[in-house]
Amino acid sequence: MGRIEYLHKLLKHRELSARELAKQYLDAIDRDNTALNAYVNVTREEALESAQKADEAFRKGEGVGLLTGIPMALKDNISTRGTETTCCSKILRGYKPLYDATAWSRLKAQGAVLLGKTNMDEFAMGSSCETSCFGPAHNPFDISRSTGGSSGGSAGAVAGNLAVYSLGSDTGGSVRQPAAFCGLVGLKPTYGAVSRSGLVAFASSLDQIGPMAQTVEDVAIVFDAIAGADPLDSTSSKTYVPQTFKNLNNDIKGKTIGIVPQLFSEVSSEVAQAVESALKTFEGMGINLVSIDIPEIHYALPAYHILACAEASSNLARYDGVRFGHRTGEGFASVNEMMIKTRSEGFSQEVKRRILMGTYVLSKGYCDAYYKKAQLLREGLSTAFEKAFEKCDAILAPTAPTTAFRTGTQLSPVEAYKADICTAPVNIAGVPAVSLCCGYSHHELPVGMQLIGRRFGEEAIMNLAYKFQQNTDFVRTADWGVRL
Repeated sequence: MGRIEYLHKLLKHRELSARELAKQYLDAIDRDNTALNAYVNVTREEALESAQKADEAFRKGEGVGLLTGIPMALKDNISTRGTETTCCSKILRGYKPLYDATAWSRLKAQGAVLLGKTNMDEFAMGSSCETSCFGPAHNPFDISRSTGGSSGGSAGAVAGNLAVYSLGSDTGGSVRQPAAFCGLVGLKPTYGAVSRSGLVAFASSLDQIGPMAQTVEDVAIVFDAIAGADPLDSTSSKTYVPQTFKNLNNDIKGKTIGIVPQLFSEVSSEVAQAVESALKTFEGMGINLVSIDIPEIHYALPAYHILACAEASSNLARYDGVRFGHRTGEGFASVNEMMIKTRSEGFSQEVKRRILMGTYVLSKGYCDAYYKKAQLLREGLSTAFEKAFEKCDAILAPTAPTTAFRTGTQLSPVEAYKADICTAPVNIAGVPAVSLCCGYSHHELPVGMQLIGRRFGEEAIMNLAYKFQQNTDFVRTADWGVRL
């Protein structure tokens, strides 16, 4: 049983009130967030008010679901009406959206209790949660190490028992890599499965909101709640209605898992050993293994960075100091000078670097050489994944090439970008993947593996992940926060 179901039973049988539960989490945040820096904005009053409404719903026995009264967190790039949403950037300090993101509005309608907004790499650009203007989030398993990025605060909040579950966003691995570093389950859904309305855009053709929690059951419950068609997002699927949680206990005997050698080429020996051990576990559960060659994966990471930076340079052009967010306070002689100073002050070095890269690959004379070639590579990789799934039901691979590295490591940009080497191909192809813990390093740090599925194949990969969790003992909680 996942934590959501467990807490739901306590609330339903009145063994615990939603207000008491919310207060426990808020008190734990007050105590532990200084060390973990998972939250950048705690919504105490709103949380207690939502919890009070949940208690009334339980008393009346009306409008109660599994998520009613359950405390959760949102990444700070998911819009919340009237609550500051900064993307952890100086340029958006003080910005309060006029509307809720669709994913959040669906959870709110089911009685979810929002504890606050979580730390992240600025505008979701990073793999360490160190580019945040609020400082880095710290890994609950070892606070000297990174939570991963960009959804590092969302992962840290759940792993540190400061939220039951959280939502992050995944553009090139930003849900799965933090989930791997923090020993969680993190789902990157099929592109179009979850509405992007209200998600502050980084790269619109790659971004996808996804849930993180400690168990597959909890992630399945949340995914089913937020997925589905949305008229506010033209890229959302019009027909997809998942029943992931309902189908978690389906038989997996005789299913086939594919192993792609290219996804193991850059990983550490500890990560490779843990994933290979997981493969043996699946074999013992009656799963067939098959090797599948996808040479196009070698080009996925450069293609990803070209496409992501190109879209970022366009999406971030709106932050100019004219309409909302930061505006330079220094003297300026023209509107153009004001915009230059505003953007120079408001964006970090990493965001500036990606905007410049994206502007370059879209510029006259270089668009054909870079951007258009990257689009062709994207089509080729998507086709290669489709062909791979003719031979298997899912692909198993490492989530990240290493376990959590120390904060302040000062990786070069190229080294930092290689953190996405196992995850970016999934975003390029638009397919779903779920990361879960498959072991621990000699430093007792979690090792993550990911199960990759065909488009809208979340039920299949989540069922495999569920069976793995049921047959192993890798779900552990760090010694922080609320222990229920």
